[in-house]
Amino acid sequence: MPRVKPRRLNILHVATINNPISSQLGYSPIETVIYNLDKGLHARGHRSIVACSADSRVAGEHHATVSRSLGDYLRECTPKAQAHVDRHLSRALVRAQQGDIDVVHMHEWFERVYNRSFNPPVPIVMTLHVPGANSGMEEFDAAAPAVLERRQPRFVAISDHQRREYAGLVPVSDVVPHGVDVEEYEFRGEPEAMPYLLSIGRISPVKGQDVAIDVARRSGAKLVVAGCVQDKKEDRAFFESLVGAFDLVVDVGREPVGSDYFERVMQPILASDAQVVYIGEVDTAAKKCWFRHAQATLFPVQWGEPFGMVLIESMASGTPIVGFGRGAVPEIVKDGKTGFVVDSVDEMVAAVGSIARIDRRDCRRHVEERYSLETMAEGYEAVYEGLARVQRVRVLPKAGRRATGVA
Repeated sequence: MPRVKPRRLNILHVATINNPISSQLGYSPIETVIYNLDKGLHARGHRSIVACSADSRVAGEHHATVSRSLGDYLRECTPKAQAHVDRHLSRALVRAQQGDIDVVHMHEWFERVYNRSFNPPVPIVMTLHVPGANSGMEEFDAAAPAVLERRQPRFVAISDHQRREYAGLVPVSDVVPHGVDVEEYEFRGEPEAMPYLLSIGRISPVKGQDVAIDVARRSGAKLVVAGCVQDKKEDRAFFESLVGAFDLVVDVGREPVGSDYFERVMQPILASDAQVVYIGEVDTAAKKCWFRHAQATLFPVQWGEPFGMVLIESMASGTPIVGFGRGAVPEIVKDGKTGFVVDSVDEMVAAVGSIARIDRRDCRRHVEERYSLETMAEGYEAVYEGLARVQRVRVLPKAGRRATGVA
């Protein structure tokens, strides 16, 4: 039985400002989630207000707090950058205090909530995006005074795996997986006649591009590697270690995506003799093309992946996953139905040889049923409504006394 749609809610999203909130992004996982959630809530009739940089584009109401985003996920914490964040949060807080907001939704800055420097008069929902060990919460606990009276937001995990990771760090009672607008991913019932495997994500040891290359070599398959290289010493060194394994390097990041993108950009690469090709970082539109035509997406992660947007974006296109069973992968990929969840390189090579057994329609259907924008919006809707209901109960007695004249 479908859940009764709750009343229209006013939600203020305090967005991250690493990059703009937009539909056309390169590596911007959190900004992509905020964009999708805002779009899903707006479509369901809620008043979704996004406090973000002025260079953003949102479906709901755009409340600009700073002129531009910081422009990078990895940067030095300079006084100028810190002042930019302070200004963003200060203006978002002023907006939250105007009396028309039911819930504030945050994705970063838990320490500002804990120490009450960001303390709106309404409930706060905070989505957890990173593994517990990388959250900074243990370090904050060690440095913060034991007597500090913290404000506790309503933490939401993005997978059951992540929820278990945060046990002992913060109370997490809700799990709301990410979602995508499935209609924006063109479905392809068959892989391209020039088959290739796809590995997409930031170039990093934890993402396992070296394993993907090994699998391609051992299986004889063509591999297209896409992704940014962040300015981290470890990631730069890892990329340098991969360069010799690339048979061809072509930066397609500036190529416009139109109806001729496959013939103009993709086909020459796929027709080449190069087995392992690195194409650089691609934006949302290009990424959809590379997903759609691929035989399978490899996901040989080397860490406990909290979610993995790549998984649902690939399956939305009809492209199955072959991934290691770490982190949230076994929750998201239905082994033998929407791809293969494996435990070793040998098993991954064997799975690549069996990928034709996967019905691409099952991949698409799985995302429609479990990871759509509507499903994600409904999940948060339930969290918001529960908090807003409690908040209304708290303020009703005072409002009632004023209305009746009772002292």
